[in-house]
Amino acid sequence: MAKELMLKYGCNPNQKPARIFMKDGSNLPVEVLNGRPGYINFLDALNSWQLVRELKAACGLPAAASFKHVSPAGAALGVDLPETIRKICFVDDLELSPLAAAYATARGADRMSSYGDFAALSDICDEQTARVLKREVSDGVIAPGYTEKALEILKSKRKGTYNIIRIDPDYRPNPVEHKDVFGVTFEQGRNESAIGPELLQNIVTKTHVLPDSAKRDLLLSLIALKYTQSNSVCYAQGGRTIGVGAGQQSRIHCTRLAGDKADKWLLRQHPKVLELPFHEGIRRPDRDNTIDVYLSDDAKGVLADGAWQNLFTVRPNPLTREEKREWLNRQAGVSLGSDAFFPFGDNIERAHQSGVSYIAQPGGSIRDDNVIETCDKYGMVMAFTGLRLFHH
Repeated sequence: MAKELMLKYGCNPNQKPARIFMKDGSNLPVEVLNGRPGYINFLDALNSWQLVRELKAACGLPAAASFKHVSPAGAALGVDLPETIRKICFVDDLELSPLAAAYATARGADRMSSYGDFAALSDICDEQTARVLKREVSDGVIAPGYTEKALEILKSKRKGTYNIIRIDPDYRPNPVEHKDVFGVTFEQGRNESAIGPELLQNIVTKTHVLPDSAKRDLLLSLIALKYTQSNSVCYAQGGRTIGVGAGQQSRIHCTRLAGDKADKWLLRQHPKVLELPFHEGIRRPDRDNTIDVYLSDDAKGVLADGAWQNLFTVRPNPLTREEKREWLNRQAGVSLGSDAFFPFGDNIERAHQSGVSYIAQPGGSIRDDNVIETCDKYGMVMAFTGLRLFHH
């Protein structure tokens, strides 16, 4: 592995020179096997690798993440996928290894945001995972290794320019980290706080029953938040994130943004969406954009003009607001993590609209009593972790 890598430019083309290197002069823990990753690619790669490494350590399953602009669009564990989930992630025609299933659902959690992502894999990339990556619009991937066949498949992507990074899985950074802003160097201890089941023991609501599946999803949401630009909130279900609200100044805006994404994930499982009569051969991004519009309040207007003829064999009926609400009201068992305390019960009210049953947050607001009372109104289980997870 090299001691430094020169980059084309920094965050923007005018920011030159650009490189990555180790301040102590040692070799980098990463090796570029194909392509020419850029500055933002490496930021995504190194943040996403930390997430999947920690997620696998906490849950004991292969993990994958789909990153965009230094936050996860999605993260998931390698669990068995029901047929409906395989279908809405568009992998029902593929044989999936646990790692491939993890990436398929990390990518599928928010397909609009995942477009052009940087992928991270906790385990050696196998052929099945490479085939899922091959069919998606993606900038690159980081993993501790690649099988010979997986590397062959990935090297053929993007006319041979796909970015493939191998990271040393045994690399551990210095416990003190530095960052320069406006010529001023900041120093802090790395956030090495372990996220495990012990964080979920302080249940403050009247309802105390926390199933193992919910514990897993809450740990997933908290680990995802540890590597998400703050303020942030994460909804999770079935071993995958289903809505991440990142980088908002207001906690309620985080909850709404992530909740709107979670709603779309849940609504994509509605029979009307599963049965949309797409033309054969429609491009994947066009299909994803169409589903997004179909689930929006503008669907009726879009379907009323002639544009639908380029997308569907017959014009589908839109989902009415009443149908959407009825479907969402049937949902339950969603887990929600927050990187800092909820200041008001309005966050819980919004979470309830998306089927949230389980919550993990640090606690410590002067209005904790209002937040707990709102959870009790809906029979939710909430744990105070006592751990803030800001990330900047």
